[in-house]
Amino acid sequence: MIRLYDSATKEVVPLEQRDDGKVSIYVCGPTVYGPPHIGHGRSVLVYDILRRYLMWLGLDVTFVSNITDIDDKIINRANREERQWSDIATKCESVWWQAMDRLDALRPDKTPRATEYVDQMVQLIADLVDAGKAYETTDGVYLSVEEIDGYGLLAQQSLEDLRAGGGERELVGVEKRHTADFALWKVSKPDEPSWPSPWGDGRPGWHTECVVMSLDLIGEGFDLHTGGLDLMFPHHENERAQAVALGKPFARHWMHHGFVELEGEKMSKSLGNVHNLLDLTDEYDPRAYRLLVLQSHYRSPMELTDESLGHALAAMDRLDAFARRTAELDGEADPEVLEQFRQAMDNDLDTAKALDLLFRAVRDANTALDSDDRDAAAAATGAAHQIAGALGLRLGGEEADVPDEIMALARERGQARTDKDFALADSLRDQITAAGWSIEDSSDGPVLTPVK
Repeated sequence: MIRLYDSATKEVVPLEQRDDGKVSIYVCGPTVYGPPHIGHGRSVLVYDILRRYLMWLGLDVTFVSNITDIDDKIINRANREERQWSDIATKCESVWWQAMDRLDALRPDKTPRATEYVDQMVQLIADLVDAGKAYETTDGVYLSVEEIDGYGLLAQQSLEDLRAGGGERELVGVEKRHTADFALWKVSKPDEPSWPSPWGDGRPGWHTECVVMSLDLIGEGFDLHTGGLDLMFPHHENERAQAVALGKPFARHWMHHGFVELEGEKMSKSLGNVHNLLDLTDEYDPRAYRLLVLQSHYRSPMELTDESLGHALAAMDRLDAFARRTAELDGEADPEVLEQFRQAMDNDLDTAKALDLLFRAVRDANTALDSDDRDAAAAATGAAHQIAGALGLRLGGEEADVPDEIMALARERGQARTDKDFALADSLRDQITAAGWSIEDSSDGPVLTPVK
């Protein structure tokens, strides 16, 4: 059974399923007010890899990720640009899916939008008010955190510590009873989008969306709630608090991933270093970004530099060369390698070790082919493809991308090197170079790249 670090208990524990053979996952999705950045890309890829691996294990995975299509950020941009807020949300969501498709991420099974669930959110807030867990003010409705048992679990802080720290300062109103109390309903200002409610026209607070949607779509006591470390508190804590206040079992397990760092700095809009994900995938093979995500443990910071992307691109070239070289091999995957892969992934999603096993299988396959041991090569090749598939790492590099005559020269050169006829090998390299291609020798086989 896969074991994951639980943000609530601060321990690596088995991911026990509510229903045998099934896994229910809720991922906090984007607020669609601008283009996705590379931090969004890491988030999507981490949970895409987890999802694919669970499916590879044979589990039935239900994967839900929401779209926040009404929010202060959307309204503020619409006001600045004198556009309809719904136009901003629709167009930015379209860009989001374009970026996710470039990353080859599986689409969620269900993608609820906040505006589709306003009526249910109003009902949940009314239930909290009726239960004495929430109270009305002139600017909306707030949850009383002092009424919630164990509030601060994910933050690992007591209410006294939270009060001393100021709580959720951006929502502080003069009528709030505790600095950590948070808005469930916001009374709308003139010319803002609004929906009717018993407390006046307004819109739901951000923290209420995911509670309603997750409980509706995957039910009470679902298996896994995920997101970035920045969402752990207050967002996820406040989601959990609402379910606890109503006596509803919420997520059984919490999972959070680390930040992306650019040249050693955490990616932050305040630092002005947020890179547009579409720009990244325009300039680089998107698979290289998945490879970088795999090289870093999901809970650790991930550094992104031109150099690291360059290394990832070179690694993808080697994998593509391997895929071309072994395209005609067919055989059962080495079961020992697959078991090692399973052990690595079951150990808190150790993708770095899993990736090492992939490249080791590629090297073993190439070595076996060099020795004309096709059975061993086929077993290693099968393992490599199984691992790559489970990680969502598509091995492209179709042979048609390289002219047949260049591939023939490369194969002839490879044979010359095997025969230790280095003069012929050098002559063939010169012919390949003159035709506009570079050829790089690696432990994984030759890599052909067009010279720009």
